Amino acid sequence: MSSLAIRRITQAGVVGTLALGVSGVVAMDKSVALSVDGEKSTVHAFGGTVGDVLDKQGIDIKKHDVVTPSVDTPVENDQTIVVRYGRKLTLTVDGQERTYWTTATTVGEALKELGIRGGEDAKLSASRSQSIGRQGLELKVNTPKGVTFVVAGKKSTETVTGGTVEAALKEADIAFDSDDKLKPGADARLRDDMTVTLDRIERKTTTKKQSIPFETRIKKDSSVLEGTRTVEREGENGSETLTLKVTYENGDVVRTKETDSKVTAKPVAKIVVVGTKDKPEPKPEPAPEPEPAPEPSSSSTSSSSSSSSSSSSSSSSSGAGLDLSRAAMWDRIAQCESTGNWSINTGNGYYGGLQFDIQTWLGAGGGDFAQRADLASRAEQITVANRVYADRGTQPWGCAHAA
Repeated sequence: MSSLAIRRITQAGVVGTLALGVSGVVAMDKSVALSVDGEKSTVHAFGGTVGDVLDKQGIDIKKHDVVTPSVDTPVENDQTIVVRYGRKLTLTVDGQERTYWTTATTVGEALKELGIRGGEDAKLSASRSQSIGRQGLELKVNTPKGVTFVVAGKKSTETVTGGTVEAALKEADIAFDSDDKLKPGADARLRDDMTVTLDRIERKTTTKKQSIPFETRIKKDSSVLEGTRTVEREGENGSETLTLKVTYENGDVVRTKETDSKVTAKPVAKIVVVGTKDKPEPKPEPAPEPEPAPEPSSSSTSSSSSSSSSSSSSSSSSGAGLDLSRAAMWDRIAQCESTGNWSINTGNGYYGGLQFDIQTWLGAGGGDFAQRADLASRAEQITVANRVYADRGTQPWGCAHAA
């Protein structure tokens, strides 16, 4: 055989071998549709499993990821492999924190997938269209709640989605400040059917004028008889301005506190001069002169008896003009009013031991005994006092407490 023929046979064998190799490769190559979190692509695989395909594409599969079909499944031509990454969702619903794993790629899909109650009307910390990356997401959800607000005593009901009492008040457009009383507190977690009470507290500063009572000073004078009292100077009240901090609760005053005071006029003390000189012993009253004996007459014994009866009647009438009842009480009052001086006259318009003024003395029939009380005897003054007592009790006397 010629060398040319041998060369051609050899070339034909090499070509045949190459053709068989290419045919085998074509037979092993498989077209695979790959979807990763919704992003689609076509890849080629030369046998193996789904996991081999994903490894070759650099797709790292973790515990919470979902692969369809499973990673152990042999690869077939025109096969579709779907990968959905698992995402950690830290969900705080009305203050209660829970952790979920989801393959949803947006907040809205995740809430729907997890079936969060009230999710459709809830207030979210992120928009429903926000995507959730493989690193996960923290999401706060506040569901609608019916809340009763009692503000300054007035009640209303609102539906709010705030997570705290403070957020609910803001959502309901109810303003408050740090002075107001809020129950429960602003940071309290909001619940459905909760009652929130807000009492309006207001503090104002105001001023008030008031009088300062004068005091009475006693000035002793040894040159004036004991029991004598005269006013040397009349007293005058002063005045001061008070600064007050007034606290109102729902419009009503609940506390008033004095924070400052300023004297605008000082009081003037009343000065009373009291005599300390010993009183002279009162002169004894003169004994009544005996009545002259009746001249004898020719009248019969019966006439004499009649005269005796008449004399007795006259004496009885004279004694009946005095009333010494409650004498001990009047002595105590006199001791307070005039230190027991029944004939005192200090020129202050009040007379005698019980310090009658002229009008009261004469109005009670004191004129039966004397023009003024100091000119009447103790017994006569007590008699007139009992007449006043019958109408007015001890009310007219400043020393009635001594009774």
